[in-house]
Amino acid sequence: MTSPTETNGSSAAALCSVSSIAAAQTDQTRSKDFGYLPIPRRLRYDPDKPFHFGMLLNVSFGIGSTFVVANLYYSQPILIQLSASFNVTYEEVARIPTLVQAGFGIGLLFISPLGDMLRRRQLMLLLVGLSTTLTIGLAITNNLVVFEILSFLIGLASISPQILMPLVADLAPPARRASAISIVLSGFLLGILIARVLSGIVANFTSWRFVYCMSIGIQSFVLGGAYLLLPDYPVNNRDISYLGIFRSMVKFVVTEPLVGQILITNWAASACYTNWWVTLTFLLGGPPYYYSTLIIGLFGLVGMLGVMIVPFVGRLIDRMMPWWTAVVSTILLIVFQAVQTGAGGINVAAVIICCFGLDLFRQTQAVSISTMIFSISETARSRLNSLLILSMFLGQITGTSVGTDVFVRYGWRADSALCMAMYVLQLAVLVLRGPHCPGNRWFGYEGGLAFWQMSPSNQPQMVNSDLENAEGGEPWRSGHREECQRKRSSTSLKMAQAKNSISHAH
Repeated sequence: MTSPTETNGSSAAALCSVSSIAAAQTDQTRSKDFGYLPIPRRLRYDPDKPFHFGMLLNVSFGIGSTFVVANLYYSQPILIQLSASFNVTYEEVARIPTLVQAGFGIGLLFISPLGDMLRRRQLMLLLVGLSTTLTIGLAITNNLVVFEILSFLIGLASISPQILMPLVADLAPPARRASAISIVLSGFLLGILIARVLSGIVANFTSWRFVYCMSIGIQSFVLGGAYLLLPDYPVNNRDISYLGIFRSMVKFVVTEPLVGQILITNWAASACYTNWWVTLTFLLGGPPYYYSTLIIGLFGLVGMLGVMIVPFVGRLIDRMMPWWTAVVSTILLIVFQAVQTGAGGINVAAVIICCFGLDLFRQTQAVSISTMIFSISETARSRLNSLLILSMFLGQITGTSVGTDVFVRYGWRADSALCMAMYVLQLAVLVLRGPHCPGNRWFGYEGGLAFWQMSPSNQPQMVNSDLENAEGGEPWRSGHREECQRKRSSTSLKMAQAKNSISHAH
């Protein structure tokens, strides 16, 4: 015989259980952005019906990345016009690109990791809306200081592609993850090249202010597209704190061998890539070529062709182990850099070949190591991506400063040989650990040298990492669909048990 007190107690416990489960489900599924802006019904998160990530949405993400990252480079071709308009020296307006890049770097460190603790649809809409609004100020201001402040803030807000990249890794099926990442990454890189072309052409025929009017229109288009196409997605880490984000990032760097391996590789590769494009202008503008700036600019089209081929290579990376594609692409980078070291300052054909090859295989390498780092944890992809892009950012600084200094002091061949040595360093770092080396090992080839990816049904559910969530103690997991299914089954079982408990109590 059950006492009334016991009955009421069990009923209350069951009701609390049901209410907590319902609250968790409500937290996952939302119908409004920011509490008032309706989310289109087809874009709302439904745990029972995973969102289909098709090619159209993938390409849309790539296009969005192209036009958002362009914000960082619009100012570079129009510095002379800005100098005349604000009636200041070239040295003063030269601060503008630096401030934009500084804002971008700070945004990478302090805003991009928020993708692991905030809903990424809302974060994207907020960032694109903010950068669009700030660009209005650039188009109308007559004060250089205001222009510089706004440029810094726009750089801070233009990190949307770094919010998209981890989302793509979450949404894309594991068998298509590398090719999906390659499309967004190619869009990011095309934005760097297209921004300079658009800005230069528009400013050549009109005022520099029309460049930013064009940017306002483009960003408004991206904002509208994000609202209509970007699916809502639940927060991966509801319990983690802002400081906890940075503690876990440090923990990844210190205790996860694969992270350290990738960051060193990415830093050195980014330094080589930036060094190539910065010093190429000096090489082609001097002896024996003496090319005009117009002809030098056309070499960017050769590099653009290499970038556009990368998404097709992504399909191959989907089938191969990403470690293998990273190693093979690094070896080919050494080969093309050797061509440049031997004949880059003697025959222009060598320069054209290297423009294509270095771009193609650097981006192949970038897609491979991005796929590798996203495999470490599905709940920390924004933080891992922040670390990856920060290493790239530091590499750009290294390549620009060190590469220019070596070129000016010792010539093109010494600078090219330096890059070749850095590619050898990348290869050495990559081959320290094999493609299946356990996550807690810094060296070794345990697990073999299998070349091709396993089918999804045969892949292990746990990644080879023993790290635990810094805030909640939950092990890092991979395989989003399997994990969602497990959680849905567990939730349904708990709700059924709670309802049965209530009915028995009554």
